[in-house]
Amino acid sequence: MTRSDVRLLPVVVGVWIAALVAVFCPPITWWMAGGCLLGVVVILVITRRRTAATGAGLAIVTFTAMTAVLLTVSLALPGRTQAIESGGRVVEVVAGVTSSASVGQDGRLWFDAQTVSIGVRDQPRSVSVPVRIGVEPGDGFDLGAEIRVVGEAEATDAGERSVLVVYASEAEILQPAGGVFGVAAGLREAFVARAARLPEPGAGLLPGLAVGDTRAVLADLNDDMRSTGLSHLTAVSGANCAIVVGAIFWLAALCGCRRGLRVALAAVALSGFVILVTPEPSVIRAAVLAGIAMVTVLIGRPRAGAGMLALGVTGILIADPWLAATPGFALSAAASAALILFAPPLGRGLGRVLPAPLALAIAVPLSAQLVCGPIIALFAEQQSLIGVVANLLAAPAAPVATVVGMLACLAAPIPPLADLLAASAWLPSAWIATTATTAAQLPMAQILLPAGIPSALLVAVVSAAIGVVVLRRTTVVSGRPPFWVRWVRRCSAAVLIIVAGVGAGQALLDGPLATLRTPEGWAIAACDVGQGDALVVRSEGEIALIDTGPDPAALEACLRSLGVDRIDLLVLTHFDLDHVGGLEAVQGRVGEVLHGPPSEQADQRSLDRLESGGALLHDATAGLRGILGDAEWRVLWPQRGSVAFPGGNDASVVVEFDGGGVPRSLFLGDLSAAPQRMLMRTAHVAGGYAVVKVAHHGSADQDPGLYESVHATLAIFSAGVDNDYGHPRDETLELLSATGAHLLRTDRQGRLLIGAESGELRVWTESSVGAPG
Repeated sequence: MTRSDVRLLPVVVGVWIAALVAVFCPPITWWMAGGCLLGVVVILVITRRRTAATGAGLAIVTFTAMTAVLLTVSLALPGRTQAIESGGRVVEVVAGVTSSASVGQDGRLWFDAQTVSIGVRDQPRSVSVPVRIGVEPGDGFDLGAEIRVVGEAEATDAGERSVLVVYASEAEILQPAGGVFGVAAGLREAFVARAARLPEPGAGLLPGLAVGDTRAVLADLNDDMRSTGLSHLTAVSGANCAIVVGAIFWLAALCGCRRGLRVALAAVALSGFVILVTPEPSVIRAAVLAGIAMVTVLIGRPRAGAGMLALGVTGILIADPWLAATPGFALSAAASAALILFAPPLGRGLGRVLPAPLALAIAVPLSAQLVCGPIIALFAEQQSLIGVVANLLAAPAAPVATVVGMLACLAAPIPPLADLLAASAWLPSAWIATTATTAAQLPMAQILLPAGIPSALLVAVVSAAIGVVVLRRTTVVSGRPPFWVRWVRRCSAAVLIIVAGVGAGQALLDGPLATLRTPEGWAIAACDVGQGDALVVRSEGEIALIDTGPDPAALEACLRSLGVDRIDLLVLTHFDLDHVGGLEAVQGRVGEVLHGPPSEQADQRSLDRLESGGALLHDATAGLRGILGDAEWRVLWPQRGSVAFPGGNDASVVVEFDGGGVPRSLFLGDLSAAPQRMLMRTAHVAGGYAVVKVAHHGSADQDPGLYESVHATLAIFSAGVDNDYGHPRDETLELLSATGAHLLRTDRQGRLLIGAESGELRVWTESSVGAPG
């Protein structure tokens, strides 16, 4: 940046820090505000000389902006404190919808709202705070609508923008969206219905590309978009806003409009686009930042744009300080800065070997990926390695789908024209969907890194190395570049060579050579899928999978390393996310399913997807038996029609395997102590088990009598490293040790393999920590 741009950097940094401290530590807000005001006074008093005027002025502006942020938080605290008191209670909330709605993993329709009142029935208290509300799917929950809901309220953690999360059991629309919001909602609904008549792939994605409505995006496609770095296209983000600005600016230029008129027309079009897709806070923020970035690039003044972007970010944080703790806002600001500052020089660097238009097309997603990668690593465990390539392939189609789809939405009053435009927009939408699906299947499409500062630093080093290599100049005015420049270039090249070598080796080990690391004699495998269960049983080439863990990618990696392509028997003990979250990894390749009682609509939808993929479903109840290869299995729990344990953890399917090369083994799901005692009485569980999968990841709620009766040789604890629950608990580890069992833990030893040979058990672990002798 130029000198003038650098001067604005302390303002943004100061405001961001002040906002973070204020929203996470509200009690010290007034003290910090007083300190900032005192700093302004001190600077005004001690500053005398003209040479200090510029620095003093910048300091005054910084402290003043910080004070404004702190005052915004302070003024909001009384209402937020009053609302937090409703946490953990069933409340009645009257609120205005402030965002578009989307379907969550629990099957509910989720949206943001600003409350009018909160309280128990017939005793409302007037309070205006942001909340997050989940309702059963339905129509009418559009931005601008006034609603009344009754449900359980849960207070959020410090730093979150929403004060409460409300799980609504009752919901009614008091006043539907009206005015321009009502018109926009009607146009969107008509467009979504029109797009639904088009074929997949692409039909469900089109409303997301054009107007930000993601309700029809299939779960599998959504995961593929996320893993390939294309998820920013499925909702209204800076990319959508930038496309609208760029398209209008280009069309106006073709018509011979002057630069000022082009900017004005782009601003008007962007405003209309925001209204059409619902002017929720996230959309307005994306529009402001992307508009600044695109206009400054298009008019050829990116240096001025850096200063404008800094002022825009400062103003937004003053208006809503809680955004400072939001990854989405940090990514929007970083992507906009990358577009302004790094895309042009990256384009020139790539232009040494590529045609200029292609170089700029690659530079835009590359700059955003390099800058946003470290931020993503702070919060997410997945890093896309093919995001730039996928964005490059999707880039030509995204503007067409967005602009033509938006025109189709606006043309709803003229059905023939709307149908024609929607069909035209479907083709690029299908291209993007196919790109995401194909790219996601490539080896090493994404890697798993533990979220946090170390991973962010690692990604930052790799991103910086790529930037240095791409930006390398071919000529130097004074001859050879300085030593430190040559040293940085060499180090950057070495980093990329090392990363490429490690990545290629890992791709081979996780792909074609995955099974080479797996011994042949295993019969039971406990996959390391984090805080969750995913266990595999093998007999004569047939495979049973007991639960899928929380993450499809982790389960897929484990199955690939075991050489498992098809699941003959899938056991879903119950429907908690840590047991069924990885279902997408086996969708379409399951023969039979044993499942516990579904409790919610989302549970039934999961079963329906498995059935549509060719699986045969069975309600698992005690007494059910079957064959896996040469092994026998039988279900020991739950009891049919149980009233005491109707669903959830205590109705977990408990299954036993024996014979056919499989050591006699017992898998206890997430049973607590009470159903464990009932299981011992009804199933007559007796000693002689070689393996027991300890219930509920080794929680403290266990029945000692059951494990003494089972008297297993090996006890498996499936848990995540440093999980928030403290699993497995020390008392449970001591309990199993007292029964004489050898303890095996996925959180310490990684993937566990167990086999039987000549009457003896064999164990293979990824790590030797705590391995049995």
